[in-house]
Amino acid sequence: MADLRSRPIGATAILGRRGYPVIRSATGGELEIVTRPTQAGFNPLDLLLASLAACMSMSTRIAARELGLTDEFEGLQVGVTGEKASDEPSRFASITVTLAFEGTLDPHDQSRIAHRAEEICTVSNSLSIRPILLISSA
Repeated sequence: MADLRSRPIGATAILGRRGYPVIRSATGGELEIVTRPTQAGFNPLDLLLASLAACMSMSTRIAARELGLTDEFEGLQVGVTGEKASDEPSRFASITVTLAFEGTLDPHDQSRIAHRAEEICTVSNSLSIRPILLISSA
């Protein structure tokens, strides 16, 4: 596996007077944000949930390998949903991660892999911290 510590990480949102932000990753990837309910694409909440889904999927494969279960692990679908809180401040009241395993893993091994994946996943581990807010002039 690639050494992720050498990959630049971070994102910048560029927002004009009108429209929606464009997100640029530290490596140059770009993504346009959408907010209308019927508009295809990602809004900021989708991005948070998608990050958790991607991280958990990769961490699950790593966990299966660590536990010696790669022969039984054939694949996985990770679904992540969030329930917005009804009170202030605006936030998720809950986030649910569903792991649907493919292959011949028994429920006990699926549980072992899932719990280890949660320990490995940088995104799930980071959800418990508050970001540091810095303000600067452009």
